[in-house]
Parts: sequence; C-alpha cells; structure tokens
Amino acid sequence: MKRFQPQPGFQVQAFRFALDPNAAQEAALRSHCGAARAAYNWAVGWVTASWWQRRAEESYGIAEAELTEWRPWSLPSLRKAFNAAKHADPRFADWWEENSKEAYNTGLANAAAAFDNYAKSKQGKRKGARMGAPRFKSKRKARLACRFTTGAIRVDADGRHVTLPRLGTIRTHEPTVKLLTRVQAGTARVLSATVRHERGRWFASFQVEAKRDLKRVARPGVAVGIDLGVKTLAVMADSTGEIRTVSNPRHYEAALKRLRRASRTVSRRRGPDRRTGQQPSRRWEKANAARNKVHHRVANLRADALHKLTTSVAAEYGTVVVEDLNVAGMLRNRCLARRIADAGFGEIRRQLDYKTGQRHATRLVVADRWYPSSKTCSGCGAVKAKLPLHVRTYACDACGLVIDRDDNAALNLAALAAACTTGTGVAGDQDTAPAVSKPRGADRKTRATRPRRKAEAGRAGGATLPYQRQEETRDRTQAEALTLW
Repeated sequence: MKRFQPQPGFQVQAFRFALDPNAAQEAALRSHCGAARAAYNWAVGWVTASWWQRRAEESYGIAEAELTEWRPWSLPSLRKAFNAAKHADPRFADWWEENSKEAYNTGLANAAAAFDNYAKSKQGKRKGARMGAPRFKSKRKARLACRFTTGAIRVDADGRHVTLPRLGTIRTHEPTVKLLTRVQAGTARVLSATVRHERGRWFASFQVEAKRDLKRVARPGVAVGIDLGVKTLAVMADSTGEIRTVSNPRHYEAALKRLRRASRTVSRRRGPDRRTGQQPSRRWEKANAARNKVHHRVANLRADALHKLTTSVAAEYGTVVVEDLNVAGMLRNRCLARRIADAGFGEIRRQLDYKTGQRHATRLVVADRWYPSSKTCSGCGAVKAKLPLHVRTYACDACGLVIDRDDNAALNLAALAAACTTGTGVAGDQDTAPAVSKPRGADRKTRATRPRRKAEAGRAGGATLPYQRQEETRDRTQAEALTLW
C-alpha cells in the first residue's frame, strides 16, 4: 500500500478516542475484526499453498519449468483472488456481505505487508532480527483491529460521536473537541480510521493530515542529557550544570499485591480447558475481568507518567541527548527484567523521537550504544576500564572527582550535545578535531577478559574477523536472487 505523503506545512498525526458502543455495535465491531483475521488467514493459505505444491512436485522429480507457478502476494493480486473466491468458498459465502469491504481489505493488506517483510528479511534488505514466513492467526490470541480508508469516516458535530462505514454512529467515551475544532477550521483532514480493542475497551484512532506549527521551546540554548535507570527513572543534567532527578513511580510493583490476590481468586474458579472443551464459569469470567482491570490500570498510569515526562522535556530544552539502549538485551537479566519493563525505556525513546521532531524545535541526539557515559569522568574526561553495576559512586583516579554514578552519566550526555558539532564526543575534550568513526565490532566495547590465544594468532596471521565475515556474507546474500522457499 502506498504511503500517504503530507502536503507542505502539514503533518500526519493520530487522534485516538475511547468508544462506548452498545451491544449491537460491539457485536458488529467484533464481526469486522474477525473478518479481517479471516481474510488474513485466507491470504496466507492461498499463497503458501503454491509453495507446498511446488515442494511436493520437486520431490517427484518434475522439471523446474513445469512446476506450479508462484502465487503473487501483492495487495492488488490478493484482492482480485479474494473477490473471485469469496462467493464460492464455504468459509465466506454465507456471511461476507455482513461486513464492510474495508474489513477484508485490512486482512489482505496485513498479509501483503507480512510477505513483503519476510521476503526482504530473507534477502537481507530488512534490518532487525530474521523474520519467518507468515503464519495463521489464532481466533483466541489475535488482536481485534480493523482499518477503514473509504466511506463515511467523520467526527460528528456534537463532539461526542464518530461515524464509521457499516458501523454507523458510535458514542465516544470522551469528547472529540480536539479533532473537531481542527476539522471545522479547515486545518485538519481525516484520512483513515482504525478501531481496536485493547485494555478492555474499544478505541477509534483517526489518521489526520493536520497543519501544525513547531512550538518554540522555553530554553532553546540549553542541552539536557537524560540517563535512564531503575532506581530513579531519569537523571537529567543540562549544560548549565543543573541536575534534576525524576523518581521511578513503579506502578507495577505498587499493584503487585492486588494482582497476586486477584490471580489467586482466578485460580480457584473453574476456568476454560481446551483439552476437554470445558467452558469457563461466570465466577471465573468475573474474577478474570477484575484481574485484567488491575493490569489495565497499571498500563494507563505508566502511559500517563511517560507522556508527561517526555512532553515536559521536549517543550523545555533546545537539545535532548539520550542513550541508544539495548532494551531487549537488558530484559534477559532475570533479576532486573520486571523493573526494566515497568520503567518503559523503549517507550521514552519513542515518544521523544516524534515529540522533538514534530511538535517542538528541539534537536534529538542519540548517543552511541557503546559510548561510555558512566565510565567517563565528567570533570577531566578520563575513562575507567571497568565500572561494575553495584558501584553507585564514581571516583575519578585522575582528578579525584567523586560524584553519583547517574549524575556523572547525565553530565557526560549533556556535554555530548556540544561535542557532536565541535568535538570528539567525549566530555572534557570538546575542542579537538572529530574522531574517525570505527566499524561496529568488539573494539568498541570494554573487554572484561583477555582474548584467546587462538584468536590472537588468527588475527596476527591475517585471518578475517568474525564480524567482517558476516558483512561479506550479507553482501553476497544481497547480490544474489534468493528463492523464498
């Protein structure tokens, strides 16, 4: 699907509102989301059927030219094939007319995107972890979502209702004045709408092309470095030397006692059993809803706190410096995983990314993942070889500076803002020429142990480093035409 390009001076942003549908409207919402899932599963089965057919024919020794043709997975091809099959397919023939065409288009578009991501990942053209082939979505686990791009999509003039195709007018749980005033003034235009069920409630998200001027920050000449942590959520040090600490609210730990009590109540009720086909009792459903309510409250409190933090930072400072944290790797630490997930490091980085670039005239600087912000002295620039996590006070061996570990890291990040334009990127050494960037490898991380003798002998003899072999393999993979099965 072609991505929308906004007009000059306009930005594409989202407005999300909670819905209060009645029983009939909620049934229609679930039907549309189920239709999207069914169309997605049909597309996955239709495309992969040719893969398995070719594989079976190859096992019989059939020549390559006589094998079954690959079925395309582009969105126009899937639409054409689905429209031809929905009348005769017993899975759709009796009920496909009950839902809007946008519901089926949602599933087909998601399937086309999934196959594209799989193909690009297999050819080495997609960043991130290796993706597998698309699989069928389970009726129990699939997220309920449906997207509307055509038809009657609007926010009603009363400010408390929205209108969607085939679903009609649905009352909103909260006023829609923020979007309604922009649409009536001609500074916003609704492009699409997505309904989604999450945290026990239905939401409608409107993708809007809106005219939005950048707001001037309160302190444009001041840079701030943000060091995220578990003990304190954020330590912010600006270029003037002021240090501010944001305490970690720890919403999940605060609700852990209630969550355990609710979980024990659920475990004592007669729940569903897939093996025997046992249906859950009414008491189990009520207890499970009470437990989910605790989870939803924690998620809402966390989202509210993070939004307030990132909004205040983006509106105050002219330059914001954050670290490129490996959150997925940090979550592998079983002792700190729960607290790291509760803090929401990745969400803070995501919100700062779009709030600084789209709402305020703020520059966002992302420090390199291997930048030694905690090991570097904020006074003289000396770098320690080792600094264990349990050492919470930084003591410099060169100048004798004694400072809190998190405060020292935040000061180094704040100094990195000026170093990005004039210096090397190390606090205390900002007037020298920029350093030449090195390729990503083991030399960018402080070693805790000596390398093995065999590896040293291999490097001395001119052997190829492991990361160099990976780069060469990836280059060859990108140059070759790979078969997708």
